[in-house]
Amino acid sequence: MKEVCFYTRPQCRLCEEAKRTLELVREETPFHVREINIDESDELTEKYGLMIPVIELDGEIVQFGDVDYPTIRLKLDS
Repeated sequence: MKEVCFYTRPQCRLCEEAKRTLELVREETPFHVREINIDESDELTEKYGLMIPVIELDGEIVQFGDVDYPTIRLKLDS
C-alpha cells in the first residue's frame, strides 16, 4: 500500500481542506497517510513553513498549498 506524507500544522485552514480531500481520495484508492506536524521540527518548519499543506509521495512533492482531488488521484494511480 502506498504511503502519503501529509505535512501540516495546527490551525491551518488549507491543511483541514487538504485532509478532507485526502479522505475523499482514499475512499476510491486505498493508501496510508502519515500526518506530520511541521511545528514539531525546526528543520521541517524552515523547509515547508510557507508551503503547507504539503503532500508527498515516494519522496516527491505532489502538491502543496491548494490541494485538489484530481492531481492526488492521478499520482496515486500511476
